[in-house]
Amino acid sequence: MNCIIIDDDKLSRKVIEEFIERTESTNLVASFESAIDAINAIKKSPVTIDLVFLDIEMPEMTGIEFLNSFKEHPQVIIISAKEKYALEAFEYDVIDYLLKPISYARFFKAITKAQGSQADKRQLTSASFDDGNDEIFIKRGSRIVRLNYDDILFVEALENYVIVTTYSEKYTIHFTMKSIVTKLPARKFKRVHRSFIVNITQIKGIEDNSVIVKLEEGTKVIPIGKSYKDKLMKEINLITKD
Repeated sequence: MNCIIIDDDKLSRKVIEEFIERTESTNLVASFESAIDAINAIKKSPVTIDLVFLDIEMPEMTGIEFLNSFKEHPQVIIISAKEKYALEAFEYDVIDYLLKPISYARFFKAITKAQGSQADKRQLTSASFDDGNDEIFIKRGSRIVRLNYDDILFVEALENYVIVTTYSEKYTIHFTMKSIVTKLPARKFKRVHRSFIVNITQIKGIEDNSVIVKLEEGTKVIPIGKSYKDKLMKEINLITKD
């Protein structure tokens, strides 16, 4: 995997540089002390950047501001001296959150997660999605099951798997949320939380910071992440009282 480092801490950059060099599956393309310089370099890079090691607290542009500058950013592993940004960072689908000082064992575990996520993007045997049709095909053991988009209520993340929930069944497949959200038709499926994608045609109501989806028996209350709520409210056909 082609990697870059963005961290204004020189010592921290050097540690990650050495870890990348020691790891056979990773290749260091560049190391930056400024997120702005990194953005400009990514746009001009002749190679694809697969993974970014990103600090949060930096002058000029923070790590969160860096993530906000991309519609679709590469895979990201946060490297930070503070734990308080973890919840917000995971709203942006970062692969992992490493607290400084970072050990090689913890670094390698994060790299393994990133490799798994990258493999999921290429794994067309587990699930095949075609935005031009009204259906998807999911491989379940030795069988391939066809599902209509309208039958899907929501998708939920479970570590390196996702659970596709329909009215009658649940299908667990080896796929990450970041990968699956790009495959489902955006006109119908909306990300409402780092762990949930909802079929908006199946939403029965929205209360405070929750979406209510009707199941065959009862309802499912799904949380809305703060970074997704404003976008969801703009995209649904909402009529408000003047």
